[in-house]
Formats: sequence, structure tokens, C-alpha cells
Amino acid sequence: MNDFYRRRQFLAKLGVSAAALPFVSGLPAVFGDSSGSLTKRKKKQRVIIVFSPNGVVQNNFWPETEGPDFEITPILEPLADFKDKMLLLHGVSNKVRGDGDSHMRGMSCLLTGAELLPGNIQGGSDTPAGWASDISVDQELKNFLQSAPTTSTRFGSLEFGVEVRDEADPWTRMCYAGKNRPVAPVDDPYSMFTRMYGRSKDDDLLRSVLDDVKDQLKTVGNRLGKEAQEMMQAHQGFVSEMERDLREAAQQQLDFPAPNLEDGVALRQENMPKISKMQIDLLVNGMANDMNRVATLQYSNSVGQVRMKWLGINEPHHQLSHDPDMKEDSQKKLTKINQWFAGEINYLLKKLAQTKEPGTDESLLDNTLVIWTNELGKGNSHTLQNIPMLLAGSAKGFKMGRYLKMGDVAHNRLWMTLTSAFGNELKSFGEKNLCEGGKLDLG
Repeated sequence: MNDFYRRRQFLAKLGVSAAALPFVSGLPAVFGDSSGSLTKRKKKQRVIIVFSPNGVVQNNFWPETEGPDFEITPILEPLADFKDKMLLLHGVSNKVRGDGDSHMRGMSCLLTGAELLPGNIQGGSDTPAGWASDISVDQELKNFLQSAPTTSTRFGSLEFGVEVRDEADPWTRMCYAGKNRPVAPVDDPYSMFTRMYGRSKDDDLLRSVLDDVKDQLKTVGNRLGKEAQEMMQAHQGFVSEMERDLREAAQQQLDFPAPNLEDGVALRQENMPKISKMQIDLLVNGMANDMNRVATLQYSNSVGQVRMKWLGINEPHHQLSHDPDMKEDSQKKLTKINQWFAGEINYLLKKLAQTKEPGTDESLLDNTLVIWTNELGKGNSHTLQNIPMLLAGSAKGFKMGRYLKMGDVAHNRLWMTLTSAFGNELKSFGEKNLCEGGKLDLG
């Protein structure tokens, strides 16, 4: 159980009000490295990993023509303007074996390339499983960048979510700080706003919440034993650190002002389009202000059951993905769902392309690699072969504007290629036996 859940459960058991928890759980002292260093740095490399669930309609996603002259397929139509900035990789497979069903391994082994630990979460297979057994590639890169003063940032990484299921299990987590240490995405843009900028839409409310937390911790202190008293002192220190982080955040000098978020958008499925745009605005602004060089954006989760009624689709996404290929109506709806995800990627790429690097003629997209992927290749077969891998933007070692058929390579090797682009040369990543051949030649 990671620090987020320990603190959340601790505060909940102490009777801390539910209103306080989003503030407490979404601040730098809990989740990220808050180095306090706000200095500007010249050389910047960034990566954003975007996840959407339940596989794709293969014929409407993959082009037929390999190379630079690949055609824009129906699902990729919203991304047509970025064709010369895209690299499509066909034949990248999640070959991690072990416990857990395909959805569980597809999700929690996606960025780790490592087997799931033994556990008691029962999925659709005969063998239950637990969390992943190793670090995810985003957190590996975060740690690498944070280890050097020229590349360290206030947070290192930020994990955004959109309509992620409340339950914490291997179907809902793709980021791992290490073995048995899942990292939860923040799917409330207002909590993320507070975390990033040190203020909420109502600063008086935030101060009141912090005061309430301190008062409630003091109130329950007399009821605790020695060990719990020590834990109490640690959490009182945590609150003090949180207040310090808020002060530092409020004093930071921003090259780009914080985005104006629409007030009162509830965390409900029908508001998913608004929440997605809000999260992308925050993500791009954080990178523009060099708060972090690594980010993840997770739409729903494995076995995600979002009903995209704004698209005229009433059936849950996962349910549709189980329908046979011959059911044309379901294939059309699944294509429409993934076109919507592609449209959100387009919005992200445009924001990056329109945002200039401070003091240069380059855009953020010129120094950022965006990776859009999935936990499955195809929903109704639950295959982990040929999982969607669309790269866009720029990074050393990746030649864009192409569609490549890789055959059938382990995705561990792609993550080795990614870390190498940042100067982090690894002999293996995740399961060593899946790293034979080393990094991929994508330049």
C-alpha cells in the first residue's frame, strides 16, 4: 500500500472530514518530489504517456501501407494534421506472463514490463494477482531526471486521470513507483490545480480545510497509544510540510499563467469531455512552467465501462468491446469512441504546438514525445499482441512521419528505447528475458 492510501485511510479513520481529503491527497508533499527548485533550465526533454482502454477496432486503426506514405485510417482522422509528427508502431506486444487475466496484466504490466505479484484480486483467469513487481517507465524516467540538478523539477512527474474508477486494483493502475507501489492518478482537476499552483478556486476554503485537519488531528491525539502518537506526530509534520509547499507554490514565478478552469464541473461521466480538456490544459501548463518533465494521462481504466452518451452511445465501452467483429453497429460505435480519444490527443498536441518554449522559437511539441497506448490489442479477443502504439512529437532516436511493422517485439524493448532517448541507458527493463535484442532501432 503506497503513501497516498496510507495517509487517506489514516485521516479517514481519524474522522477527518471528506471535504479535506481531496486537498490532502492532491498536494506535492504526498505525491511528488517537491524540490522547491524553481530555476529555469535551458535543455528540456519531456514525455507524456496517454492511456485509453479496451483495445481498438484493428481494421480502422492500423494503415495498410507501411513507411512515410501510410494512409490516415478512420480512428486516426482527428490526428491527420500531425501525420508528419507521428510514428505508428505495429507489432509491439505485451509478452509478460504470470498471474492475472489479460486486462490486469495489460494494465499493470503495460508500463512496468514486469509480472504481477501474487495476490487475491480475482479477474477473469484462474489465477488471482496483486500489484506489479517493478517500477513503471514513467517513474523510472522521473527518478533519472530528478537525480540531476540540470533536469530536476518541482514535481518530476504528474499523473492525471479522467473518469478513473474509484476502486484501487490492478485494473486501475498503470504507474508504479516500485514493486508493490502503485501511483494513483488525480482525476479531479480542481485538486490538481491546488497541487500545482498552491491555491484553490477559494483560497479561504483551502485555509479552512488545513486548519480543520490540524484541529482534528489534535482532537484525536489523546485517544491514541504510543505507536499511534508517533504516527500522529509524523502526520502533523506532514501537514506542516503541506503548508510550506503551498507557500512555495504560491510564490513561484510562472512563465505562463495558470489556466482558468470552469467552476462547478462535477466528476460525472457526462462531464468527461470538459474534464479531459481541463486536465490537458493543466498538463500543458505544468510542462510549460517546467514543473515536471514526465506526465501520464489515464482515460478510465482497464475494463472501463464509461457510457459516452455525448457521442450518442448508451452502451458501456467494455461491454461493446466484447461484441463479435460481425456486429457492425458495435464496430462503428467502438470506432467512434476511439476517434474521440484521438480527438483529445489532437487537442493535447495542438496545445503543445501552440505553446512556445520560453526564450526560443521552438514549441513544447518540438521537445516532447507523446505516446498513446492501450492495455489490449483487441477487446473481444483480449489479446496482448500488437497493442496500439502511436508516438507523436519529438525525441532523440525516434524518426517521425512513418508507420512501421515491427513483427512481434516485446514492449520492454520500446521502453528501453524511450529511456535511452533521455540518456538513461538500461541493460534491461522489467522482465530481463523479454529484453533480448536491446533497444529498438527507430531512428
